[in-house]
Amino acid sequence: MIAIIDYGVGNLFSLKSSFAAIGQEAVVTCDPDVIASADRLILPGVGAFGDAAQKLRDSGMADVVKRQAASGKPIMGICLGMQLLFDKSYEYGEHEGLGLIRGEIRPISGIIDSGLKIPHIGWNALIVKKPSRLFRYLNAGDCVYFVHSYYAADCEESTTATAEYSAELTASVENGNVYGCQFHPEKSGDVGLKILQAFCEI
Repeated sequence: MIAIIDYGVGNLFSLKSSFAAIGQEAVVTCDPDVIASADRLILPGVGAFGDAAQKLRDSGMADVVKRQAASGKPIMGICLGMQLLFDKSYEYGEHEGLGLIRGEIRPISGIIDSGLKIPHIGWNALIVKKPSRLFRYLNAGDCVYFVHSYYAADCEESTTATAEYSAELTASVENGNVYGCQFHPEKSGDVGLKILQAFCEI
């Protein structure tokens, strides 16, 4: 069973529907006992890093996620949920993350061409940098769907894929049992479902 962590932020039910589409049981929950009994965890997120990080702490879910990560349970952060796995973010100030993946979150405005729109919205091909079990069912050139204005930086050691938006932006990361996707698998059609299926097999 997959637990989709509910801390007041995220596309919870579209994620649940995506798991149902591949025949996997998923529950949306903020119950620490349910989360502890789950086989795998999803940390979703949309919106601003600072607000989400505060909600994660206030709900007690920050400590829950850290404990489950330390136990070796597979955890996947999606979009803002991926960014929360990092040490810190510079989105509207400086905010502390969960510290499960080394690096920091910075604005893409500093590295992409000035004529490009922000946020980065749309389909981009994954540029695989390192083998990952998340990509076991993917083919070269497969595209996924992004919506973001900030990106993960200083994380080369954990980066498994990037996507090009005039610059190569971090698309996915992993550190042991902790995985992150800047893109939205639940909005990425068959390719996204294949990634979720691969996560369920880790």
